[in-house]
Amino acid sequence: MPARNIVSNEIPNSKVRYSRLSTEDDGYTDLQFKRSPPKVPYKAIALATVLFLIGSLLIIIGSLLLAGYFGVTHSDRTVPVLIIGILVFLPGFYHLRIAYYASKGYRGYSYDDIPDFDD
Repeated sequence: MPARNIVSNEIPNSKVRYSRLSTEDDGYTDLQFKRSPPKVPYKAIALATVLFLIGSLLIIIGSLLLAGYFGVTHSDRTVPVLIIGILVFLPGFYHLRIAYYASKGYRGYSYDDIPDFDD
């Protein structure tokens, strides 16, 4: 086992300054528990808004095509428009919902749950 006395013998006691800790100090400071304000991922929210709007538009168009509101020559192309609309709508709606609840301060929702672009 290495001898610890070598280090302590090299430093004279007069150069080391000690101070007594207060008895009321528990070792924590208030700054340790202060939260920084959340970083809002504006680009990700804008992308979610665009996905939501495009998906909504495609769902509406697909529903109108499927219902026969428009004159369709190829009826086999109506279902894919509806499916693509649903696939684009879902992630946009999901991330907009998280952003809305995080902005209102609901418990369990945070801007950290929205994937952000690494700038």
